[in-house]
Amino acid sequence: MSEENILFQPIKKYCRRDVATCGPEESVFTVAGVMRDLHISSVIVCENDNPIGILTDRDLRNKIVAQGIDPTTIVARDIMNTPLITVSENDFIFEALYRISKNGIHRICVVDQEDRLSGIITVTDIMRLQTRSPQKLVRDIDQAATLEELKSYHSQIQTLVIHLVGTGVPPRELVRMIALLNDQLLMRLIELLRVGQFSDLTEKFAFIVLGSEGRREQTLTTDQDNAIIYADDLSVDEVAKIEAFSVVLIDALIESGVPACPGGIMAKNAFWRRSFSEWEEILKRWLTNPLPENILNGSMFFDLRTIYGDPSLEKGLKTMLAEHFSKEKMFMTWSAANVTRFRPPLGLFGGIKVKHDAEHRGQLDIKKAGIFAITEGVKALAMEAGITTGGTRERIELLVNKGVLTRKLAADLDASYNFLVFLRLRCQVDNIRSGNEPSNFITLAKLNHMEKGRLKLAFDEVNEFHEFLTVHFRVHLLR
Repeated sequence: MSEENILFQPIKKYCRRDVATCGPEESVFTVAGVMRDLHISSVIVCENDNPIGILTDRDLRNKIVAQGIDPTTIVARDIMNTPLITVSENDFIFEALYRISKNGIHRICVVDQEDRLSGIITVTDIMRLQTRSPQKLVRDIDQAATLEELKSYHSQIQTLVIHLVGTGVPPRELVRMIALLNDQLLMRLIELLRVGQFSDLTEKFAFIVLGSEGRREQTLTTDQDNAIIYADDLSVDEVAKIEAFSVVLIDALIESGVPACPGGIMAKNAFWRRSFSEWEEILKRWLTNPLPENILNGSMFFDLRTIYGDPSLEKGLKTMLAEHFSKEKMFMTWSAANVTRFRPPLGLFGGIKVKHDAEHRGQLDIKKAGIFAITEGVKALAMEAGITTGGTRERIELLVNKGVLTRKLAADLDASYNFLVFLRLRCQVDNIRSGNEPSNFITLAKLNHMEKGRLKLAFDEVNEFHEFLTVHFRVHLLR
């Protein structure tokens, strides 16, 4: 197995199972003795087999010895680090590496599907697995000390993806990796601004991402779609500081190679930077007035995800959205009607139609041809079902659990979505290797016979999904 593929192996294959544990009421003096005898630097605190915290040698040094506290009078619960950061044993090693780096820790607790302790994996464990991997890029981004350093890493992410495309890593994991690296780059950029030019910036705001970035489904052409929510009780000066911060942040992203949004959906623009109550007001306007722009904006905002800041602001807006959709269904019908406008390019006799203009002769836009219908159609169903988190694949599975989609339809959608994303990503890599800008246009003649057949099947399945959406949301009533 190539070194790069190691990061896309499940954690359960490599985590250490011999984890030292203690109970929350166990004496710190006793726990320290266990750590000494076993020559270990941490113990997981468990309650009813569920890990609830971690106690490290640093805790003993800083919270007990340095404070002159008698360790016999303190129990593990008093000084453990909680809530505990965990990762599922079925997640990939890259996910563990990402969370370790994001949270500034050296080890992470591994849990099973019931959140019971399964093992532990450390930075050292991961380093032993390979010498050449995305790990270096993760570490470099995390340790960048200046904005100038960070500006080179966006292109390095592209270079890494181009390299990994040829190693057999599944496209869905590559897309996930792109999202995680982009998140880390953005968070590190914000951290540098916060400790420097904007050290006095209020904490009462959230920088959020929308659309595909909110779903963690970026590829190599994804531009910026972001916004800012700030608390209602900020002063004029605090709001002005947030405005200045947003301009510097977005300009730095653009300089780093992250394309600006052609539609201006960026936090530096006043329209996308509002107080919580102002966002509530405009969302209600979008959701009740079916103009094409409102449908697009409202649907995109459903994917909001906080990258940095106060998560309660995101939670509040999502609660408002869920309450609205539980009572009012017309927005989903409008969204579904918009989806059904994007028909796959199939001819009368089932052949795949391509463009004939000079710029895109022999090509088709794979996003408009199929990806958009799946992501937006699944999103409309998720809105109706009260599912406010996750990406397209996670939503498909949750819709099955709620009885909205049959297992067969879900499997067909998932397979078609994966294949279409694969074609899109491969085409973008080919564009970059040829010295061109990555795009969503694929050249039909470059596909082999089996790929053309699979593409036609995917388009057929998208058409079936269109019919499902039309019936489910009674789209015909709008006509």
